[in-house]
Amino acid sequence: MTPASAVAVGVTFVWLGMVMAVSFLETPLKFRAPGVDLRIGLGIGRLVFRALNSVEAVLAAVLIIMITVGGVPAGTVVAAVVAVAVLAVQLGAVRPRLTRRSDRVLAGEDVPRSRGHHAYVAFEIAKVAALLATGVLLLAA
Repeated sequence: MTPASAVAVGVTFVWLGMVMAVSFLETPLKFRAPGVDLRIGLGIGRLVFRALNSVEAVLAAVLIIMITVGGVPAGTVVAAVVAVAVLAVQLGAVRPRLTRRSDRVLAGEDVPRSRGHHAYVAFEIAKVAALLATGVLLLAA
């Protein structure tokens, strides 16, 4: 394993762990905590996901650079590109809609339940699968 590949493995699994911890552990539990209503949960969620997505963007850039430098097999590149592409769709298409909706909720407006969150979760599942595949393929190379 080259140093670039080793860094790519580390970046991949750190990214995977962050997504799983925030999206599938912290987020659902936050709304079950005593005293946390929808508005407070959304306010916290916006801060957490803004931070997570910023870190994800950095990790995605490092992963792409390390994979490019490391000369990994094509299948690994495809899996990594899928993870990065999913993140790009989340940041460019899904998150802006969720942000507009949460702006309305935080302003006190009564809005119907969001289907955008279901799309975000579906993309999170796809990203987790792509990151897991990337990490396993990097380790197998």
